[in-house]
Amino acid sequence: MTDFHGKNVLILGGSRGIGASLVRRFAADGAMVTFTYAGSKDAAEALAAETGAKAVKSDAADRTETIATVKAAGPLDVLVANAGTLALGNPLEIEPNAIDRMIDINVRAPYHASIEAARNMPEGGRIIIVGSVNGDRMPFAGGAAYALTKSAVQGMARGLARDFGDRNITVNVIQPGPTDTDMNPKDGPMKETMHGFMALKRHGKPEEIAGLAAYLAGPEAGFITGAMHTIDGGFGA
Repeated sequence: MTDFHGKNVLILGGSRGIGASLVRRFAADGAMVTFTYAGSKDAAEALAAETGAKAVKSDAADRTETIATVKAAGPLDVLVANAGTLALGNPLEIEPNAIDRMIDINVRAPYHASIEAARNMPEGGRIIIVGSVNGDRMPFAGGAAYALTKSAVQGMARGLARDFGDRNITVNVIQPGPTDTDMNPKDGPMKETMHGFMALKRHGKPEEIAGLAAYLAGPEAGFITGAMHTIDGGFGA
């Protein structure tokens, strides 16, 4: 476990799945945790009661709301931009508004949140963006726009790492592969296809992703920045 006592942590998108595991891990490690949710009010309130974290309703697709939420959280030691959405389908048929909303949540939200967080982030702060192995590899049809969003945050992290490096603020991307969540359950219809690409024939656990985030936010990772950290069971190997 890492000691985050006295550290102010904001997790964007924390009510379910990987986000909930992030909240639990940072809270268990002693951090003062605030997390956002959009539609999962009951899950968010239950998680807040369980962990002592603060739940804040905030739509990651709304730039103004996202910036205001980060600002209201006060000077942050750690920002984890985990809010994300998935729109798959034939690019000739998929609803354009769904693509634009995905870009708003997956790309614009982590960018604007990172910029706002950096304004008041202390020396040695941490910015972590939860991307996807699909930023490196899209092995099936229908995922072009999703892969676009996950590749975009790679370039963003590399650039921001240089922009904030003189303050020893690190910027990193975690790239999960198939992970057991409501969006992609381990026994879901894509199980066999996904496992067929993988060296380890199983979905990842949200707790494993949270463990990597805790490491990147901790003191031992102070020399790691502008990097992609793939945790995918060999999906992209």
